[in-house]
Formats: sequence, structure tokens, C-alpha cells
Amino acid sequence: MTWMNWLPWRFVIRHVARRQGFLDPVALLSRLHGFAQPSEVGVPIELLRAGMVFHARGLINSRVIQHNLDWVWPYWVERQFNPNDPSFVPRAFSITHVNLTHRNWTAIGYPDVDELPIVDPRGLLTPRLDGFSLDGWLMARNGRYLLPSRADDCRQYQEVAPEVSVTTETRSPGMMLTSRAWVELETGSPTCKLRLTARSDSDGWLVLALRPQNPEGVSFIHEVQLLPGRDGWRVDDAPELRFSRPAERHHVSDYHHGDVHIHLEDREDQTQGRCDVGLATAAALFPVQAGEPAEVTVSLPIAREDAVPSVPDAWDRAYRDRCSLDCPEPHYQFLYDAAVTSLVLHSPDDVYPGPYTYKRFWFRDAAFIIHALLCTGLTDRAQRALEHFPERQTPLGYFRSQEGEWDANGEVLWILRRYTELTGRALPPQWRKPLQRGARWIVRKRLDDTIDAPHAGLLPPGFSAEHLGPNDYYFWDDFWGIGGLRAAAALCADGDPDQALEFGQAADAFSAAVDRSLAGCAERLQRPAMPASPYRRLDAGAIGSLALGYPLQLGAARDERLLDSVEFLLERCFVKGAFYQDMIHSGLNAYLTLHVAQVLLRAGDPRYLALMDTVAAIASPTGQWPEAIHPATGGGCMGDGHHVWAAAEWVLMLRNCFVREEGDGLVLGGGIPERWLAQGQPIRFGPAPTSFGPVSLCIRPRAGDTPVFEWRGEWRDRSPQLEIQLPGFKPVTTEGDRGDVPLTLQEPSR
Repeated sequence: MTWMNWLPWRFVIRHVARRQGFLDPVALLSRLHGFAQPSEVGVPIELLRAGMVFHARGLINSRVIQHNLDWVWPYWVERQFNPNDPSFVPRAFSITHVNLTHRNWTAIGYPDVDELPIVDPRGLLTPRLDGFSLDGWLMARNGRYLLPSRADDCRQYQEVAPEVSVTTETRSPGMMLTSRAWVELETGSPTCKLRLTARSDSDGWLVLALRPQNPEGVSFIHEVQLLPGRDGWRVDDAPELRFSRPAERHHVSDYHHGDVHIHLEDREDQTQGRCDVGLATAAALFPVQAGEPAEVTVSLPIAREDAVPSVPDAWDRAYRDRCSLDCPEPHYQFLYDAAVTSLVLHSPDDVYPGPYTYKRFWFRDAAFIIHALLCTGLTDRAQRALEHFPERQTPLGYFRSQEGEWDANGEVLWILRRYTELTGRALPPQWRKPLQRGARWIVRKRLDDTIDAPHAGLLPPGFSAEHLGPNDYYFWDDFWGIGGLRAAAALCADGDPDQALEFGQAADAFSAAVDRSLAGCAERLQRPAMPASPYRRLDAGAIGSLALGYPLQLGAARDERLLDSVEFLLERCFVKGAFYQDMIHSGLNAYLTLHVAQVLLRAGDPRYLALMDTVAAIASPTGQWPEAIHPATGGGCMGDGHHVWAAAEWVLMLRNCFVREEGDGLVLGGGIPERWLAQGQPIRFGPAPTSFGPVSLCIRPRAGDTPVFEWRGEWRDRSPQLEIQLPGFKPVTTEGDRGDVPLTLQEPSR
């Protein structure tokens, strides 16, 4: 016990709080702890730190935005603070003002460059993480303005070739403004570009605006200076921004004089300005002639000074071995290509589940993202990320991204096995000890099997996936622990059979403990559905228990516990066709909806397709999903506005529609939508890595006849058993390195 524990801190804190008229914080915290299972980790300090940063910005927003609504603010503010808009959120007693209605943005970037600029739904570009933004406006001489964040008529789209770009087109009567943002190499350095193109029916000005804001709110600018040639800005300590042509007019303002937007028609030209508050704004103006397009491009280097030089053909290299999709449904095609692009951008070394709010590491997200990288043939990117895992392992064997997440070790061991299966490569020798330490940690972490309680033999209560609820004995953690031990046993089978036997027996014991606990739940709930923990009623947290079937495949495809859980979720936890997580996320979840779809697909239940269609429909115009989607506004309401776990799940969903492992064989075509087959176009997918080797598929139409299903496998050993299960056609069992099978229509059921 340290000297700190000898001092009466609780008494002091309680006494000071009461003297100042506050609630007793010690008593309040003890009350809060009573709503969760006793745990060695209440809330991970990393999550508390991130929350404090998030709400610190929200507190600044509350002091700035609502008192200055005559400023031009980002799209989310213009909507959320407008009492006539469906996105309106009353501020009342809210201590912080944060983006709860339109957390949407799209990352642009360059392969293997860590910095990821983001573009909001109206084209506001934030070139550097948590930094200032650039916006484009159009001002006519007759006093009319086109301000994208306030515009009703807007079209935004993403292109993924030849480079990733986001284009935003806004219109008002007689005026049109287009912004295009992308990253390209300029003299060997990745440079963020924003091109503004304006057209007006009267003379006016194209305005490049420097904004102390981004999609989360205020972002400080203290000093801005127009470069001597009037062709760029020097902003605080950021690299110089360069314009493609000199500005004809230039204005600067500070917080006390209001937004520079107010001063655009001032005659006085300013070349520099400073704001001690940190809310300096600036505008560079370029003339627009009536009926003629006007254009300006701004450039900003984004790579760190110590960054490795980028290569000119990085996109070609990144896509060289990827698994390609060629399908007759343009929206599905676009979403797949956009998702693969997201995977490339967010795996510069480590993997990140987002470019902004979630630009940090979690083992949970990493396991799914790396799995998607492996399944799309982006093997080197996956391996590079995996190589960082051992450095995050504690001496006791815990793979720690943040405390209290007992699923992490299982996820690491599982993805290591998938790496060896999907690549055919042996586990690197340096992984042997981390693997064994990680598996033994799971064994030690389990509670005693002889405890007279429903949680006997399970992992202790933890925070786990935060969308499941307060600390508890989560089956999600347990299923990942079992999956991790089975993976460790398989990975040790060749080199250390005794170790493999030990881990296999540990997995069996763990599985038996979970089965006993679930049997008790079934008796208590009077149905086989799996709750989130042995002590929970059925609620939205049950989504975590689907890990039994997806992605771990620890049970049969039609395990009654799994299917009854899905029925409960579909009946009670779906809104507008998507899974609605009412705990913490409070929004529609694309990636969790796809978890349900994966279970249905594996069970041969055709309802999987309706869920896929819903997820496709709720994607942003740029082909992305925020972590959670506001059921009313359709905008993001929680997490990162460009959620890479969701992109990974879309890739994995389509992959499993074409090919998935089941036991000792492959199921081919089991989820391909029937409507695609009616289009009369070839459908192709591959080469798709599998645990038996890569396979390429093609469904080739025949005029006036049923299509032919073709496959070509590069099996590492013998051919697996192939089950062709194309919806609407009779199943076919076959094998071989390659072949083609004419399909026969399924007879309609009576």
C-alpha cells in the first residue's frame, strides 16, 4: 500500500464538495459502479481520455457557436442549430455542443501516407488531422451568395480512380460551385489539393475561405498571412498553402470583428491578421465573369517531414493483387470498390478504423479490418499491420490496446490463424512465443469452473465492445477466447503437438463452461436465444453473442441458439430495416446489421439480402458509413464519420456471398442476388483467397438458357469439396482445379 492510500482523500473530497454545494462525488461514483458487474477495470483510461478531448471541444463549441450564428459554420452546425430543420437539437442544459446529427465525412489520401484529409458533406476540406479547414463560396456583385453548408441543392460523389477524390456540386438560381479534393504527388511529396470552379449569371467573386473549424467544431487559427506574391497563405505553423493564381482581393478578420464572411464587401484589403482567441478567418477572392467559369486550386503538403518518400505508382501497386468484383449492379460495385479503397488508405502501417475520431488502434477493429485485407488479397498490408501486434503484448501475455477488453487475445490469435490459412504461409518464428503467451493468458484469465454461479468458467467482467453495455461477463469475450484457443491449437499442431493438445483441451473446457451458462440462460429466459451475458435479459447487447456463428463459426450454421438470437434481434432491435443499437451508439449500425446478414447467409435464409440492400441504401453518397446513423436525419450520430470497420464488413459480406469456407469445403455463389442473374451480364469475382488457395469465379449467361458457373482454383493441396449454391438453382457438388457447370433451375416449392 502506498502513502497515498493512508491519506483520507475520500473524506477530503466529500467535505470540499459539500462545502461548495456539490453532490458527494464519492457516493455518486459508488452508485454508478452498482449498475455494472464488479470489475478490475471500470472504464478504460484511454476511452476516458478520448471522451475528455471530445467534450473539451464540445465545451468550446458551446461558448462559440451559439453566440455567433451569423458566421458560416460547417454543414452539421447549420443543420443541427436550425430550429426549422429536422436535425435540430435543443441545447438547453447541454454542457457541450457536439455533432450528433451529421457525423459524415470521407477520407482522401495516398497509399502508405499516414495523414488523411477529410471532406464533409458540403465539401469542407480539413487537410490535416484536427486542423483548420478550407471552404469555397461564390459571391455575386448583386449581393447573392452561394454558401455550400447552407445550400439545399447539393450533389456529392467519390471517384476511386485514377486517384481518390471527392467532388461536391452546389447550386442556387443562377450560380454553381464545384469543389474537388484529392491527394497527389507533387515533387515527390503527397500534397492535398482543392480545386474550386465557379459559374455565375452575373459578375462576382470566387471565395477561398480559411476556416477555424472542422466537422467536429472549432479548430483554432491564431495567425494568417498572405504570401508576398498573393498566391498563398502562411497559417500558424502549418506548411504554406499555395494558390494556383494570385488573389485579387484579400480579407482577414478576428473573433471580435466577426466572421470574414461579414467583411467580404469591405473595400479595405488586408494581407495579415491575428486573433488571440484563436478564431482568425481569411478569404482570398478571385474574379468571376458572368457566364464564364472561374477556377482556382489550392495545394498543401501533408506528409510528415520524416515520412518515407512516396512512389508515383502507389495506387497500381496497392491494387495489383486485389480480389476484384464485376457485377451488373452499379451501386454494389461502387460500394465494393470504395470499401477496398478505404482499406488501402487506412492501412499505412498500422490499421485504423477511421481517419479522424477513430484514428487510433484497437485489436477488435484491427482483426476485422485485417481479415478484409486478407480476403481481398492485400496480404502485404495485412502482414505489415500484424507485425506490430507483439509490441503491444504485455509480459503476462495480454494483447493490450486498452484495458478491460478481454476479447483482444482471442481476436489476435484468430486473425493469426486466418493469416496462415488465407496466405498459405507458415507462422513466422518470432510469433511463436507471443502466440503461446497469448493463449496461456486466456487460460489463466478464465474464472474457476467450480464457482457456484452462472459465470463459472467464463472470462471476468470487462468493458469489452463498448456497444454491449456496462461491465459484464460478456459471451462475446468468451466466444473470442474459445476461438483464440482453437486457433492457437491449430497453429501449434505441426511444430508442438503437446502445446496444441493443451490449447485444444483448454478450448473444450472453456466451451463447456459457456454451454452450461447458456443452458442456464435458456432456462431463465424460456427460449434458446443468447443474451449478452448470463445476467442480462435479451436486449440489443445480444448482437455480440452472434460471434458464435460469425465470424468464428464455432457452432453449426443452424444452431438454434444462434438463429433464435437473430429472430429476437430482427423482431425487437431493427429500425427501418437495419440493426438499431440503443445502447451508447443510439443509431443504425451498418457493420452490425451485416453481422446478422452473415448469420442468415450461412444458414441459407434469404432474408440476408434485404439486410444487405438496407446497408447499401444507407451508405453516404461517397460510399461510406459512419459508425452509427441517425434514424431520422440519415446522417452519422456517433463515432467516426468514415468507419473502416463498416467498409471491411461490406467487403467480407460480398466475399462470403461468392465464396466462404464451411468445414472442409467451400460454398460458392451462395449469396449472389438472383436479380443479378437476370441482367444477362457476366458476373466475376476473384482471385479470392481461401484457406485452400485462391479461387476465381465467373457466372456466364447463355442466351435463352440457364447460366454456366465457372471456377478456377489454385489449390495448395488437393481440391476441396465445392458446393455451388446459387440462389434459384439446384445445388451442385463438385471438385477440381477448374471447371464449368451448367445450372439447372430450382423447381418452385409447392
